[in-house]
Amino acid sequence: MSRIGGFLLAMFIAIATTAGVAFLFYKNELGSMRDAASRGSLVANLDIGPIEYADSGAGIPLLSIHGAGGGFDQGLAIAADLVGEGFRVIAPSRFGYLRTPVPQDSSPAAQADAHAALLSKLNVPKAVVVGVSAGARSAVELTLRHPDKVAALILIVPALYSNTSPVLVEVSRGNKFAFWAVNAGGDFAWWAAEKIAPSTLIRFVGVRPALVAVAPQAERDRVMSFIKRVEPLSLRFPGINIDSIPELHKLPLEEITAPTIIISARDDLFNTLPAAKFAAGKIPGAKLVVYDTGGHLLVGQVQEVRTAIRTFLASAGLIPSSDATETVTHHRARF
Repeated sequence: MSRIGGFLLAMFIAIATTAGVAFLFYKNELGSMRDAASRGSLVANLDIGPIEYADSGAGIPLLSIHGAGGGFDQGLAIAADLVGEGFRVIAPSRFGYLRTPVPQDSSPAAQADAHAALLSKLNVPKAVVVGVSAGARSAVELTLRHPDKVAALILIVPALYSNTSPVLVEVSRGNKFAFWAVNAGGDFAWWAAEKIAPSTLIRFVGVRPALVAVAPQAERDRVMSFIKRVEPLSLRFPGINIDSIPELHKLPLEEITAPTIIISARDDLFNTLPAAKFAAGKIPGAKLVVYDTGGHLLVGQVQEVRTAIRTFLASAGLIPSSDATETVTHHRARF
């Protein structure tokens, strides 16, 4: 064998070995992620069909409605990060996510009816409702269709209707790859991008990578945890597909009577601020909180968001004022 032939053979063996090791890592991690996604939840058999959910903690009931790419696990994380302790968190997997199948009618209105049915099944007469990103759609519909079920409405980076500038996803070369991975339901593609080009996925979830790069380590970990939690992508793809083709239209937001707070960021790459402003202008008495930076995941604003939400809930008489004060004091002590 020539020297060149030997070199090429050695290179081929090295590449094949590296690929084989990477694939084994992927298979092991995918197995762990599938196992994690199957634990910590229950399935309620409702008239509309089976609905997966987690029921965790004690206190005032809080319905945590996840965004695109989520599931009950994202709902639990949202409540822990952005709301804090002292609640009984009910976190459903919306239509098409994890163990919740896609029904014939997968509209936000039907999803809202499923939320209401789940609360009734769990003997929860009324809950604080948190809707994040695409989860804001069924949160609003729940508040309109079942107002007696909603003690307060919290909309975070809401992917809702706007009469001026619609919610959008930035189109770039990196995002085209991420779109391909999502549309293919490609677990390996998402996993590989997470290892090799995490900035591509960070931008895809609506945050400027430069913002994450200068954030404290805890925030960088939170962002990457969010991205990791999208896996297994194949178990969330049907729900992502529903969220990706919304028929957003004007709703009678002026009919909402529940105390409402709406939170967004000016640099959200999904452009949720116009929708947040529109909703705040229509919902009577709604409080609007806007951060200059943070992106779609509100990077660097977690403590501020938690303080704003708990102060809002205290003002609505849903938690003791001392709880909000303790949150502010704790926040100041950390910084």
